[in-house]
Amino acid sequence: MILRALPTVQHIRRTCGRKFSSYTAFGGKYAWEDPFLIREELTSEEKAISDAARSFCQAELQPKILMANRNEEHLGKALFKSMGDMGLLGVTIPEKYGGAGLGYVSYGLVATEVERVDSSFRSALSVQSSLVMYPIFAYGSEDMKSKYLPELATGNFVGCFGLTEPNHGSDPSSMETRWQFDAGTNEYILNGSKNWITNSPIADVFIIWARGIEGDKTMKGFLVESGTPGLSAPRIEGKFSLRASSTGMIFMEDVRIPAKNILPNVSGLKGPFG
Repeated sequence: MILRALPTVQHIRRTCGRKFSSYTAFGGKYAWEDPFLIREELTSEEKAISDAARSFCQAELQPKILMANRNEEHLGKALFKSMGDMGLLGVTIPEKYGGAGLGYVSYGLVATEVERVDSSFRSALSVQSSLVMYPIFAYGSEDMKSKYLPELATGNFVGCFGLTEPNHGSDPSSMETRWQFDAGTNEYILNGSKNWITNSPIADVFIIWARGIEGDKTMKGFLVESGTPGLSAPRIEGKFSLRASSTGMIFMEDVRIPAKNILPNVSGLKGPFG
């Protein structure tokens, strides 16, 4: 039954739209770096992007990963800045906001080359690009986009995504972090905690998901800047994996943020799952 579920050579030949080389796949020269011959399907621009990303990763990231894993030396802001200088952060974000304006194939190629070195680095890149920059671009106000996206794209700002919690993991339907609106000051008040948050100990920008306390219990997204009173993000030490990733917790005790820092264009589960 398992074998019947696997794609046949004929299926691969049809879906790839070219002649499938049985010699290459079975008994001949095996292309271990590209076993599915994906590179043959790429455009010249996508190949150039992949090659540039690989050159950068092998020169800048690969030499650091061995000792980082041995000594739990975390990815710091300097490496974020170097990735930003290379244009690897937020590659799908439009150029007007500091991104490269590329497609998701190009983003996947960049992520593949970073992952080739280590998942710690790729996780940091993915959080910055997909879980911080994308929500701001898709759900944020124009002021948010103009203020934060260019800084995140260059690596001047590091971002994190506050969803996972100590008691319920990444199940937003059971989320305990709460928001409350103070009409007198036009501020939102956040209380709660998050756990296993990539980049949180070094983050400048926190995307926080929370539910209302009474009445309106809708889940909403908020942008919180580091240094906001009541916000802390201690680092988790002694991990067995992703040791080069700066992973931490987020604690919020009566964290007050201006109403303009809510992500205005989304609510409910669509936010964290978007």
